[in-house]
Amino acid sequence: MTASSNPTLQFLGAAGTVTGSRYLVEANGQRVLVDCGLFQGYKQLRERNWAPFPVDAASIDAVILTHAHLDHSGYLPALVKQGFRGRIHCTHGSVALCGLLLPDSGHLLEEEAKYAARKGYSKHKEPRPLYTEEDARRSLKQLQGHDHERDIEVAPGFTVRFHPAGHILGAAHVSLDVQGQRLHFSGDLGRQQESLMNPPTPLPACDVLVCESTYGNREHVPIDQEAELAPIIRRVAARGGVIVIPAFAVGRAQALMLHIARLRERKEIPRVPVYLNSPMAINATRHYHAHHSEHHVSEEDCQRMFNVATFVNTVEESKALNRQRGPMIDHLRQRDGARGRGRTHRGVRSG
Repeated sequence: MTASSNPTLQFLGAAGTVTGSRYLVEANGQRVLVDCGLFQGYKQLRERNWAPFPVDAASIDAVILTHAHLDHSGYLPALVKQGFRGRIHCTHGSVALCGLLLPDSGHLLEEEAKYAARKGYSKHKEPRPLYTEEDARRSLKQLQGHDHERDIEVAPGFTVRFHPAGHILGAAHVSLDVQGQRLHFSGDLGRQQESLMNPPTPLPACDVLVCESTYGNREHVPIDQEAELAPIIRRVAARGGVIVIPAFAVGRAQALMLHIARLRERKEIPRVPVYLNSPMAINATRHYHAHHSEHHVSEEDCQRMFNVATFVNTVEESKALNRQRGPMIDHLRQRDGARGRGRTHRGVRSG
């Protein structure tokens, strides 16, 4: 690669689709990748994960990660597997969540490959995953956590600063200063009024803005989530029913527990048993409890959120709920994927 006087920016993903966020910035012989996400959704999108990476992974000097959702982080194990040896820079909250999401992703990819082999729907004799759980755990060793609002040199001539973005724990919008110019990457921005997270901080002045716009053509309707939730819980509990809530493990499950804890405290719902039926959601809840500065929930409410549910950690405990009688609220774990919307991220070479 020849050195250039001006930085160049290439879009390697999240163009023409909302997944696979990857942006390559080059200057003075250095390469820095901003985000390293999986393509998700339809098969023709997922197949892009198997295409050769546009540049030699070993030639990339550093990766900057805006947040832990798989459409921004999920290709990291594959990049490391292909020879990337640099640091992956992100916030401390993203380090914590990547420690949950990436190994889980690798495990599911392995399970999908085994299922494809067992059912014979792959054109390959031995279907293989894009990466394994062990590959994912190996990539975690290259993560380096940073505080928000501090300048970090990630490569010669490249300085990054993480700004709070709301959205999920650890999420940041990112300023990258290189060659006297500032490139700014929005990542995924949270709402101004959210159940858990602090609102995103204002974007600083910049020369180039790369802004994700999944919701750019619509407006979120403001609703009182507790007012919507309370009558449903009262109605089902009154007839002795079971309320089953498929909740994304990161962010949504914690918000639901917060709402239920507040409704119970105000005696607006009966004190029926609540179960959090997801080891990942349980661990994510602990991380939210540990990173209190990133959200606006009081210490008291945070403790209520943490204590409102019985944690279900094993398959046996989960099966036991099927034999239980009487009203209850059961948070079932749903896939965490792109922006928490649960797109499939199948990474099996199946034809």
